[in-house]
Amino acid sequence: MPESDILRFGNKRMSTFKRILSYARPYGRYWPGYLALSVLSVIFGIANYALIGPVLSVLFQPETMTGVTAKPEFSFSIQYFEQLFQYLLGGTITSKGVMHGLWFVSLALIAASFFANLCRYLSQRILVSMKTRLMMNIRRDLFSKISSMDVGYFTDKRKGDILSSISNDVNEVQNTVASSFHIIFREPLLVIGFMAMLFYMSPRLTIVSLVAIPVSAFVISRITHNLRREAKVTQTLMGQITSRFEEAISGSRIIKAFNARKYVEGQFDKDNRQHKQVSQAIGNRQELASPVSEFLGITVAVLVLFYGGWLNLHGKLGMSWPAFVVYIGFYWRVLEPTKAIAAAYAGIRKGLVSGERIFAILDAETRIKEMPDARTLSAFKDNIEFDGVTFDYGDGPVLKDISFTIPKGKTVAIVGPSGAGKSTLADLIPRFWDVTSGTIRIDGEDIRRYKIADLISLLGVVTQESILFNDTVFNNISFGMEGVSKADVVQAARIANADEFISALPKGYQTNIGDRGSRLSGGQRQRIAIARAVLKNPPVLILDEATSALDTESERLVQDALTRLMENRTCLVIAHRLSTIANADEIIVLQDGIIVERGTHRDLLAKGGLYSHLCSLQSVSE
Repeated sequence: MPESDILRFGNKRMSTFKRILSYARPYGRYWPGYLALSVLSVIFGIANYALIGPVLSVLFQPETMTGVTAKPEFSFSIQYFEQLFQYLLGGTITSKGVMHGLWFVSLALIAASFFANLCRYLSQRILVSMKTRLMMNIRRDLFSKISSMDVGYFTDKRKGDILSSISNDVNEVQNTVASSFHIIFREPLLVIGFMAMLFYMSPRLTIVSLVAIPVSAFVISRITHNLRREAKVTQTLMGQITSRFEEAISGSRIIKAFNARKYVEGQFDKDNRQHKQVSQAIGNRQELASPVSEFLGITVAVLVLFYGGWLNLHGKLGMSWPAFVVYIGFYWRVLEPTKAIAAAYAGIRKGLVSGERIFAILDAETRIKEMPDARTLSAFKDNIEFDGVTFDYGDGPVLKDISFTIPKGKTVAIVGPSGAGKSTLADLIPRFWDVTSGTIRIDGEDIRRYKIADLISLLGVVTQESILFNDTVFNNISFGMEGVSKADVVQAARIANADEFISALPKGYQTNIGDRGSRLSGGQRQRIAIARAVLKNPPVLILDEATSALDTESERLVQDALTRLMENRTCLVIAHRLSTIANADEIIVLQDGIIVERGTHRDLLAKGGLYSHLCSLQSVSE
């Protein structure tokens, strides 16, 4: 890879890491206490290992510990604390004997270990608080972003990829990047602290041991070189696997009805095996980093022991054998954080790929944008006008030069064969999509000039598929509305012909209706959706084939509810069953995205055109 590409990828990874870290703000809540406790943990950890030397000396060479007979003058240096400890220990041995000296140094060792681990625990508590806050903020922003995106975004993206980012990518960031913060920030302190002690005890030996650092860094970087690319592949495959699961759940009836279980399992198994192979390669590469680092460290440790032995044989070591044991202990203590850093580096490279996928969602721009100077729309006064509207999803126009007007208080019906563009036309009014060309006006003003929230507040939408949520009946009817009383909800349900069956449910209006209202029949779900529209009480109503999927009895109940709902409202009705729109003020017939006929029910029957043909087909089938 060219050097410029390496630098660009490195900068991108650092940018992603910094952005992940920014979700823990304000940093002042964490870093001062964390750094203070980490430094104390390192100091006590050094003391813990340093005390091994005095323990060995008291056991085997107690006479060497009574050399410091005068209390040293204070100075903030390692030498001062070393001499002070020897003064106190030597005094104890001289006055009370070797056994008391052993007790003294043993208790000091226990105390140093206790405070080192206590400070480490407290510092980890701070990091846990930071990590959980960071992940909470990422999930909050992801949910907020997804709930604000336009409909087109979910049409272009696979649902499995989005769900994979929300679950798997967020977990990957938590398990690798966020969980490695203590390794990134604390372990280097340990390395610095113990390396300082190594240099203090023997600069010559320590310089030899430093050979391992550049060698280890180079080898680890080569091992983890391809992790980023492979992680992208495995996350993409995980998105496909999540899609397979989602399709198996939502399409379970079709899978069984067409005996397609073998086919869907084969498709899933193909993706699953490929994911397993890539994940195995990534796991093997990650796991290789730590043992290689340890092997290199041990190799250098053996060289240090050999060199130290050579110096000792030639009288150039400059330390006692207990001190040399402490030196080796310090060196081994350096290896542990070094190995942890190497393993964390491999994991972080993989985790940052997940971070990039998360930020790709957070940085996605919605195509439906509100103008900075958008106007307030408080009431619907006159009409809704389509003026030369053309719409294109990107692969050819779906609607072409559509022009008509819906006067206030009137009902306009849109009919036509499947694929004519009926539902697309209805979706343009609430700005689920924006027109490609032409204009939609409300009260003479382009709807793109209004605040989106104000525009939506004027509209009530009832679709063919009742969109309900895994919540109570009450919360589904009052969805998105605040301060709603039970009496208002019950009244809306009565208008929608829903109160009778709701009251018969086990907990009435507080009954949970299951995922997408799965515990209710199609007609019951639709009547709850109508009750929701009744409670909102919108001046403009959009009905998108609201009865097409119902049986005759359910259709009658729903149609009665819709008739009540449509009273004194401006309505745009997308109709599949033409008998339901015979009384519309105007019927517009679409074919291939073009208006081919328009007029009243009687006028269009008399013309003997497409509308008359559609009516004759339905009368035959019915």
